[in-house]
Amino acid sequence: MFESLSERLERSFKNLKGQGRINELNIADTLKDVRIALLEADVNYEVVNDFTQKVREEAVGQKVLTAVRPSEMMVKIVHDELTRLMGSEATTVNLTGNPAIILMSGLQGSGKTTFSGKLAYYLKKTYKKKPLLVAADVYRPAAIDQLKVLGKQLDTPVYSEEENKNPVEIAEKAVAKAKSEGFDVVIIDTAGRLAIDEQMMNEITAIKKAINPSEILFVVDSMTGQDAVNTAREFNERLDFDGVVLTKLDGDTRGGAALSIRSVVNKPIKFVGTGEKIDALDVFHPSRMADRILGMGDIVSLVEKAQQQIDDKEAARLEQRIAKNQFDFNDFHKQIRQIKRMGNLKDLIGMIPGMGKLVKDIDISDDAFKSIEAIIDSMTPEERSHPSVLNGSRRQRIATGSGTSVEEVNRLIKQFDQARKMMKKVQSMGVPKHKGKTRTNR
Repeated sequence: MFESLSERLERSFKNLKGQGRINELNIADTLKDVRIALLEADVNYEVVNDFTQKVREEAVGQKVLTAVRPSEMMVKIVHDELTRLMGSEATTVNLTGNPAIILMSGLQGSGKTTFSGKLAYYLKKTYKKKPLLVAADVYRPAAIDQLKVLGKQLDTPVYSEEENKNPVEIAEKAVAKAKSEGFDVVIIDTAGRLAIDEQMMNEITAIKKAINPSEILFVVDSMTGQDAVNTAREFNERLDFDGVVLTKLDGDTRGGAALSIRSVVNKPIKFVGTGEKIDALDVFHPSRMADRILGMGDIVSLVEKAQQQIDDKEAARLEQRIAKNQFDFNDFHKQIRQIKRMGNLKDLIGMIPGMGKLVKDIDISDDAFKSIEAIIDSMTPEERSHPSVLNGSRRQRIATGSGTSVEEVNRLIKQFDQARKMMKKVQSMGVPKHKGKTRTNR
């Protein structure tokens, strides 16, 4: 995501020369490169013009501090302007109402059905809500089946009427069911089309009028670039939606939709989809996205992802085991599972400042832990709990059972021993005891 844009911007800042003050002369080439980089990323032409003009106005005349290079000052100005362009602050979903009603809109294939399931999971986990999913796409049986599969996976009820072809009726009956049975959120998945047409617009407008939703979200495939922005404009004119959801932001996308859509429709981006898994959904933080675009990583989001997977009691238990030098392969296996649940491994590494550029050309598979897990799974309970018993014959048996080589088994055991010693050393240096999760704000 945004890799080519990040590279172009980085090159443009390196070319910035000048002493004392930034002026029209010494930023002319830099602004030209920034403009080209944004256009190549498929950012809206008018948005690019407005963006570069504001950067120019902010930069020209800036006095460069002795300890700061002109390029560093320019990075800060561009970062602040990118943040403003994408909305400045994160915006949460509106959950007012009893029940709160969230209506999905967007074209066919934008990811509405998948996002509906992800949102139900997010609201259950984050806000302890009891959601009801509603299958109101009466034209595509596969959409109803897909929502039912997601509902079963989430242990969340799905309201559907396969024989009823009136989506307004379905939506009204679903809301009535939610009120009578104690659901506090209703998420309505509506039909899309391959292109905007009057029938689709009239239909979703009628649903809006009938149920008076707390929130209307426009779901858009970010890989469609400027088409996404144009579609958002037309939907907003008819529906006056409340926020945007960008799906498939983990794909091979140039990122233009993320940078353009907020400015064009003046509505916040609320969520971004970052993968196929049900928990691959992030609240959109403009400042953090600006960090990632400029190659600064996103350590805050990385910490939050880790906090979502780490239980306070488990962290305290692990801390005690490390202190007593009892950390074993059972603990190691649990740590691997937690890391895997956090999301795509390459994306996670890219959130660490300075690491994005180092791993961009490296193929890091989500199966990177597969052989490690196979080796641990081939150990007996005693071997996992007491690694010191792993002699030559046991290692040979483990290699055979895991489909790996003795060399790979030896390497893992050596790395495990080194990691255990390092963790023990960190403990002995007086690292503060675990006192529960902390909230990191930006």
